[in-house]
Amino acid sequence: MSHKPLKRYIFASDFDQTLTFNDSGYVLSELVGIPTVEFERKAQGMAKLNLVQQGAELAYLLLHDPEFRARVRQEHLREVGKIIRLKENIPLLYQVLKKGIDGHGFDFYVLSASPVEVIQSALEGVLPADHIYGTEFEYGDSGEIERIIRATAGYGKVAVLDRLQIERDIAPDHVVYVGDGSSDVHVMLHVNARDGLTIAVSESPHISQIAKRTVLSTNAFAVMAPILEEIVGWKRVRIREFFESYGMPIQEWERVRTDRFTLRPAVAAAASGAADSQ
Repeated sequence: MSHKPLKRYIFASDFDQTLTFNDSGYVLSELVGIPTVEFERKAQGMAKLNLVQQGAELAYLLLHDPEFRARVRQEHLREVGKIIRLKENIPLLYQVLKKGIDGHGFDFYVLSASPVEVIQSALEGVLPADHIYGTEFEYGDSGEIERIIRATAGYGKVAVLDRLQIERDIAPDHVVYVGDGSSDVHVMLHVNARDGLTIAVSESPHISQIAKRTVLSTNAFAVMAPILEEIVGWKRVRIREFFESYGMPIQEWERVRTDRFTLRPAVAAAASGAADSQ
């Protein structure tokens, strides 16, 4: 009996708040005794000033901020990976994608601005280390971070994704990217322009208006629904049966389109109308 060859796809995912519930920067700050409000203040300040690529704020702080640089060592980054809270069923998602579905096979990669030590530690035994692309540092003899070798943020994600696609001879429209925030905007626009599938896992307006599909769930396996629908071509009944076969019956599946409005105050609008009538 002949087997139909798999159509190969790249499945690429962000890490912080896409596969996790927390941001690595907050977990690291708590671990080394730096108030999380201080991390948030510094990170937001850099984001507003556009000092670094969106998503690379933690990497910049680790290299340039005296307090972070003095306290953080490589072992702290690995420890963050051990204690950060992951979403449910990431191992199952990896195994199902790797096995393939109805003639479609997926290679699972993580592309994130989070330190690579954090991601590798968190996903040890789940994803191969060479399928993880994060920010890489060079360390000095004292253990301090001396320089950034590579930051997978902003356009850095686009560069990594393009390289993977070429190396694995994957067609541009055979790419799936999953992300949650503003650091994923560049790569999602890039994937959309080449007819790939983009999935947002948050309602952030920066990303949900760009992504082709949005999935809100505490379970990482939920992203299988748009993949099965958009790529594999299954109907909802078959998708529900698929989830049930893994012991996860879909209790609620709602598609909601949200219209966001910002309106002027009524008083100001009325005053403007009165002035126009004079």
